[in-house]
Amino acid sequence: MAWWPVSGSPATTNPIPRTRSIDGCFRRATPAAAAPAVPCVTLNSGHAMPVLGFGTGSSTPPADLAATIAHAVRLGYRHLDTAAVYGTEGAVGAAVAEAVRCGAVASRGELFVTTKLSMADAHPPRVVAALRESLSRLGLDYVDLFLIHWPVAIGKKDAAGELTWDDLSRGLVPFDMEGVWRGMEECHRLGLARAIGVSNFSAAKMSRLLALAAVPPAVNQVEMNVGWRQEKVREVCGEGGVVVAAYSPLGAHGAHWGSDAVMNSGVLHDVAAARCKTIAQVALRWLYEQGVCMVARSFNEGRMKQNMDIFDWELSDQDKAMIAGVPQRRACHGNYFVSPDGPYKSLHDLWDGEI
Repeated sequence: MAWWPVSGSPATTNPIPRTRSIDGCFRRATPAAAAPAVPCVTLNSGHAMPVLGFGTGSSTPPADLAATIAHAVRLGYRHLDTAAVYGTEGAVGAAVAEAVRCGAVASRGELFVTTKLSMADAHPPRVVAALRESLSRLGLDYVDLFLIHWPVAIGKKDAAGELTWDDLSRGLVPFDMEGVWRGMEECHRLGLARAIGVSNFSAAKMSRLLALAAVPPAVNQVEMNVGWRQEKVREVCGEGGVVVAAYSPLGAHGAHWGSDAVMNSGVLHDVAAARCKTIAQVALRWLYEQGVCMVARSFNEGRMKQNMDIFDWELSDQDKAMIAGVPQRRACHGNYFVSPDGPYKSLHDLWDGEI
């Protein structure tokens, strides 16, 4: 059984029809109360976070993405995950406004919105201003969770003032963990973020942050799935009262940096077939039973529904023993942030040996 303090929402093959506008997308929407409830965990800030989030990192045109996110809310998703570097905050904000307008939720307070500080803004003087800019794009007064996206700072931009992934190594500068965290704490103090946390922090970095934080991080969002179990990170976070949230819970199958260790796993295939579940459902249920939140992304309506259908059944001891044998390999290495001229000379440096 999962250890979640369960409560209601906080506050298959058919794709979702695309539209150039989300206006009226909920005209036939059922009342918000009819949406399936996703369990919540109480963060150390005292706020409830749905354990299943809807990922929004995508190159989909903004209007189409907003329609998809709005439909996810209609289906029952209440946690929306975005980031400054995704370029999707505007679409998330439009979807939130439409969900309220059309009655999919009674108020913005029923939704949990996460965004993340970009590496270009990971400098102490920039943190509060960066969140205000994110809030402007979102059209919100506050976010429920604000994360440091990576323990990485970028100090240089190209001639047009933009950062490009191909030349990031030329702009890498030392990351001031304490100074940036003080900026995060100021965001919390000002009420701009109800909870603050980090992403892609190793166990060693989490230990250092917990030792210096006046306001402790509420969440560490990391790559985690049956093919990368993150035992060290989970141990440190558990001892520090920090919730672990998993991105790429299905291995980011199909992404250029992703892995097929989850979706093409013979072990998960056998467990899923025996239980009449999908491989994705088994993978997500396994995470839930580890006491981990997860952010899943699918824009296919059938799979969006299936991914929520993981809370009323359990894996057997035999299932879990089989899954324990899945080979381990990190997929998201963060190679962009490693450079002979930067603060991280190797992946070993970036992950403190946790690779």
